[in-house]
Amino acid sequence: MKVMLTGGRGMLGRTLTSVLKTSHEVLATDFPEADITDYFAISNAIKKWRPDAVINCAAKTAVDLCETEQTAAYNLNAYGAANVAKACFENDVRLISISTDYVFSGKNDRPWREDDIACGGNTVYGKSKFLGEQLILGLCPDALICRLAWLYGTGGPSFLHTILKLADGTREQLKVVSDQIGNPTSCLAVAKHMRILLEHPEITGICHLTCDGEASWFEFAQEICRLNGIKQEIIPCATSEYPRPAPRPAYSALENTVLAKHGLPPMPHWKKALENFFIRGFIW
Repeated sequence: MKVMLTGGRGMLGRTLTSVLKTSHEVLATDFPEADITDYFAISNAIKKWRPDAVINCAAKTAVDLCETEQTAAYNLNAYGAANVAKACFENDVRLISISTDYVFSGKNDRPWREDDIACGGNTVYGKSKFLGEQLILGLCPDALICRLAWLYGTGGPSFLHTILKLADGTREQLKVVSDQIGNPTSCLAVAKHMRILLEHPEITGICHLTCDGEASWFEFAQEICRLNGIKQEIIPCATSEYPRPAPRPAYSALENTVLAKHGLPPMPHWKKALENFFIRGFIW
C-alpha cells in the first residue's frame, strides 16, 4: 500500500514513517513541498504520487500560539484539512486525519466517547480542529478522523521531554499541575494501531486513539521520573497557579469505543506504553 503523510516532519509524522515503512511504501511530505493551505498544491501532490491512503498530520498544534495566530490556526487546522479532504475525495484516495481531545469542553465525569457532542471547547486550537473535523466529513464522507491526546514521541517536543530536561538535579522541587486529567499517549502506540486501521477501510467517521487509562500531568511526571530512576521531588499544584493564554480542559480523557466495536486490539495502557518507550530508547 502506498501511504502519503502530510506534516511528515512532525513528531507523530516521524514515528508513523518509521513504523509504516516496514510494511508500506511511505511518502512523508511537509511544508513547503506539500502545503495543505494551497488546494492545488496538495491536489497535485496526490495526483503525482497516487497514494492509496493519505494520513493528514499537518496542523498548528502550539495551543497558546493559536490564540494569537488565529488566522494561521484556522488556515491549517480547518481550511487546510478541508483541502486535503477535497483532494482525497476527488482522487478516490482514503483519508485518515488527526484530531484532538481539545474538541470537547473539558467538563465531564467520564471519558469522552466518539458519539459525545463536541463543540471545539474554549480554545482557538480546539475550535479550529473541530471545524476541520466537520469540513472533512462534509467533503469526504468516508474519511476517518482519529482523535489523539497528550502525545509524546521520539525527539519531541512533548511534556515528557520537558520534564526530563527540568528534572536535571538543579531544582529542589518541580511543581506540576494535578487538576487536569487526560490520556498520556505514545506516538509509537498510535503508529502501530494506524497500521491496523489502514487495513480496515470500512471504519469511517470518528475514532479515538489514545492509550488506555487516565492520569493527571502530575501523575504522568511522577511516572516519567520513576521509570528513569530520577530522584526529583514533584509537587502537585492547581492550574490556576500557571495561567496560560489558552485555557486547558480540566477533563479530556477519551474512551476508544470504536476500536472495541470493530473488534480491534485495544490501545496499551499508558503506563505500559511509557515503559516500552523508555525500554526501546526512543527518547531523543
